[in-house]
Order: sequence, then structure tokens, then C-alpha cells
Amino acid sequence: MSTLKIESLDKIHEAAKEFIAGMDDRTVFAFYGPMGAGKTTFIKAICEELGVTDVINSPTFAIINEYRSDTTGELIYHFDFYRIHKLSEAEDIGTEDYFYSGALCFIEWAEKIDELLPGDVVNVTISENPDGSRTVEVK
Repeated sequence: MSTLKIESLDKIHEAAKEFIAGMDDRTVFAFYGPMGAGKTTFIKAICEELGVTDVINSPTFAIINEYRSDTTGELIYHFDFYRIHKLSEAEDIGTEDYFYSGALCFIEWAEKIDELLPGDVVNVTISENPDGSRTVEVK
């Protein structure tokens, strides 16, 4: 397990670089944290550091956004399961195909689909500290 601290929004890219350095060859990352903790903002910074130049935003309504790194050509899937009410809704969009595709998958509100996550998923918990900084725990 590793812990990163994001002191402020202007330091988020430093934390994203540190996160990427620790990803190794793992591809599925489940992000946990309350509304407003910074899950989308951190995933956006990670994608930018990975070379995505498209507009990156939360796939709250689309459930999944697909990006491609302009530097490596790598596919990146960004999921937001906040609006999922039944596991079958996630299954119906073929989430398992994405998770086992070898492409990077960043998942918000993963607790809604825990049963579908692969065994080697990396759990990432983001919490807000009293001073407004964020702590990112990677397990």
C-alpha cells in the first residue's frame, strides 16, 4: 500500500505522476471516496499525465468515457457508476469486457459494482483532510 498527499489543486499533477509511477502493469483501478472528495479531478490529472488531450470530465450520465493517449495511443476507460441502481445495469454495458481488455480502467463509485471487479483490482481511496488537502491511499 502507498499513500500520496495532494496538498492543493495546483499540486495534483505531481501526485498524478507519482500515482502513475506506482501503477506497474496493473490496469483496473477502483476509486472510493465521498462525493466531492476529488475522484474525478484526480482521474482527470492522471489522464492528462498519461497524454490525453481530449476534454476529460465525469461520465456520470454516459457511465463510461473512452480516451486515448496522444503520446502512447493507449486506450483509457473512465467509468462512473454513481447512477447505477442494479448490478445488471453495469453488466448490460459489458463492463467485464472492458475490465479484462488490458486497457486502463479508472472506476468511480466502484462500491456499486464490487461483485464485477476483477480480483487484481487496485483500490484507491481519496479522503479530504480538514485543511482541504487530500490523502490518496492505494491498496
